[in-house]
Amino acid sequence: MDLFSFLKVSMPELTAEDTKIHFAAHNGTENPLDVFLAGEFDLWQQYQTRRNFNRPYVIGLIPLAAEDRYLFTGVYHVKGMREQEEGVGYFYDLEPEDRVLEYAGRLVIDIVFRDRARYRYAESLSDRLKIAEFKEEKLSLSDFPGYHNVDISKNELDMIIRQNIPTWRGALESVAGIYLISDTQNGQLYVGSATGLGGIYSRWATYAATGHGGNVLLKALLDKEETSASAFRYSILEIADTHASHDDILKRESHWKRILLSRSHGLNAN
Repeated sequence: MDLFSFLKVSMPELTAEDTKIHFAAHNGTENPLDVFLAGEFDLWQQYQTRRNFNRPYVIGLIPLAAEDRYLFTGVYHVKGMREQEEGVGYFYDLEPEDRVLEYAGRLVIDIVFRDRARYRYAESLSDRLKIAEFKEEKLSLSDFPGYHNVDISKNELDMIIRQNIPTWRGALESVAGIYLISDTQNGQLYVGSATGLGGIYSRWATYAATGHGGNVLLKALLDKEETSASAFRYSILEIADTHASHDDILKRESHWKRILLSRSHGLNAN
């Protein structure tokens, strides 16, 4: 079934000719899926650099990991627009349509879309927007996947700490270990360790709060205007009991620094 036919059951007045499709994309700082999972997509979408929403309705779609699959975020009424006070870009008053709100984050749309244009008049592709999946529940940050499968963005880390997700907190605060921070902008690596009370969770909470966790080279990197902690990803190299000796953990940390060359070519100062 195509998306418009499905939506028109709840919104008979909705037409492709009155609608703009927004294929949300990374803006250089934020991934729209991370923003959606944080519950901030509707506000994020309201800020535009150009007059992109020049129709009564907007449909939001976010690219997923699977090729040609997009997450439906809702139908929005365009209530107005004003230039931002700084003189750069526009702020749109977008009101989510309540009648289809329950489908936001649940409908997965299939469409082969290779165009770089992220704002499209709906009639040019409405018959190609096919519903591929109807999730039972709204897409959200998943439960803890296991230590060897941890690979999260800075935005995801922030959400885990801010929302105090029980499975993540329980798993991470119960272990000490060696972790890896990867800078996706320049490929550099930082190897760190966590010991004692609170384990990895406590240590990572400082990264959520500051971005650098007090590390000299990470702080210096973030002091550069073109660098943002949103480019960092966090993973776990190995775990140990929180009662493991500090010296043993430091030896393992040094081992990983040597293997990954994070002293000579990365972000470890020692």
